[in-house]
Amino acid sequence: MLDNQRLFLYTALGLITFLIYLTWMQTYHPPIPPAVVGTTGEPVPNAVTGPDGLADEDIGDLPIAAGTSATTESVTSEVAREEQLVSIKTDVLDMQLSTIGGTLTKLQLLEYPVSVDQPDVPFELMSSDPLQLLVAESGLQSRNGVQAPTHKDLMAVEQTSYGLDTAGEVKVPFTWTSDDGVVVTKTYTFRSGSYEFNIDYTIDNQSSEPYLVNQYRQLKRKPGTKDEKQQFVNTYIGAVISTQEDNYQKYDFGDIEDANLREDVTDGWVAMIEHYFAAAWVPDPGERNTAYSLYIQTSNPADYNHYVIGMQSSTQTIAPGAQGTFHTKGYAGPKIQENLAEVAPNLELTVDFGFLTIIAQPLFWLLKSIHGFVGNWGWAIVLTVVVIKALLYKLSEAAYKSMARMKKLQPKMAQLKERHGDDRTAMGQATMELYKKEKVNPLGGCLPMLVQMPIFIALYWALLESVELRQAPFIFWIQDLSIRDPLFILPLLMAVSMFIQQKLNPAPVDPIQAKVMQFLPIIFGVFFALFPAGLVLYWVVNNTLSIAQQWYITRIVIGDK
Repeated sequence: MLDNQRLFLYTALGLITFLIYLTWMQTYHPPIPPAVVGTTGEPVPNAVTGPDGLADEDIGDLPIAAGTSATTESVTSEVAREEQLVSIKTDVLDMQLSTIGGTLTKLQLLEYPVSVDQPDVPFELMSSDPLQLLVAESGLQSRNGVQAPTHKDLMAVEQTSYGLDTAGEVKVPFTWTSDDGVVVTKTYTFRSGSYEFNIDYTIDNQSSEPYLVNQYRQLKRKPGTKDEKQQFVNTYIGAVISTQEDNYQKYDFGDIEDANLREDVTDGWVAMIEHYFAAAWVPDPGERNTAYSLYIQTSNPADYNHYVIGMQSSTQTIAPGAQGTFHTKGYAGPKIQENLAEVAPNLELTVDFGFLTIIAQPLFWLLKSIHGFVGNWGWAIVLTVVVIKALLYKLSEAAYKSMARMKKLQPKMAQLKERHGDDRTAMGQATMELYKKEKVNPLGGCLPMLVQMPIFIALYWALLESVELRQAPFIFWIQDLSIRDPLFILPLLMAVSMFIQQKLNPAPVDPIQAKVMQFLPIIFGVFFALFPAGLVLYWVVNNTLSIAQQWYITRIVIGDK
């Protein structure tokens, strides 16, 4: 028969198994395979046909006119030599745009330092560095064999440095002209205090033929080197797509390698996300697009493969002498839920609390509400625990009463053990009869623990995923609640509090089980040493309040001296 200690033991071992699994996934996750190259050394192309009859190389990363071909993703050396980098700075962003396609090649987040120890060095979300590649590319595709400005074509710009104007806005126009008189202006717009930006295309068809054209926008990255690492488990890093049918669908790097994504999307978006930050392309409401992915394999095995997620619009026909426009919206910044929700529906889901979102979301709301009053995330965690314990007090009272009755049965349980020895069947039957006679529910003391486990896991993901707690200080030596305690004081306090809790509970009758229980505080202390300090703080406060509750209920409410 399961008693309180045995259920506690099984639950603890289950949690440890869960933690070991997470550690294993972090350490031994299969690496991304190297590029597969053909005998000629060129990339091995995919043979899948894309939307509107265009081959895959006409979609996204290789946007060329139908009927032509390409064997490399790189721009020509002549264009590369003429490249200029345009610097743009707002109050929250420091960026660079390349005159090759007007590509966003560098983006630093001025309000998010790389670490507490480097407060003046901003985190770089986007970079064209091959070792930490993440760039936002966009361009136009021609549908009738004429020229169009892709992300590989050189564009002209009036100046190489821009800043906010008096209205808190900055516009950066790039221009391109075809040989037959099509003039395209691509204008970026950034605003003060915002991680959202706009791209507007104005197309002036001064040629003698209709101009069939569509826009595309894509995010290209190489995973691995630049991502902020968690000290216990890595959160999801990869592509995400949102559609009307599925508002949040992960499409990881392995998926991109396995098959090309081709999906019609209306009122959706695509994104590349990592631990605390996201980059996304968001089309206009009601606009029909084809979401796509590409796995770019390089001809040189020493180079890095790239992963692309993007969206391609429907074709627009611009008559000779007429003008056409395209518009799209981008986001590159922290995963703050209310900001993301304003950019696009369901974009806030990139703050992924996992399968316990239904619990984690209200917990984070409570945590954030308390923070609004106290102004310190550490104290907000402490007060959140107080609120949770207050809400569960009646449940705890009933549990501790059950545990007190179980404690009084310990002498009789010992007698049964002595009487029946190793006969487990007889021991179980006798134990059941004793519980029935004394009107004791052996599982009654386990309810608080069973309720706390999903709360613990949900709060773990809430603390792990929320950029608000990134580099958030508490007191004294805790200057970043999102990483482990540098002095391991909180894990030690957690182990001590767990040991005290065990001493307050009746000891298991089984001596082997009793010995295992004695080691649990040490085991948990070691595991919790790897956890974010904010989560360990939660557990320390929770254990401390549980000890106080148990003492009060057993000594004052029950009157057990």
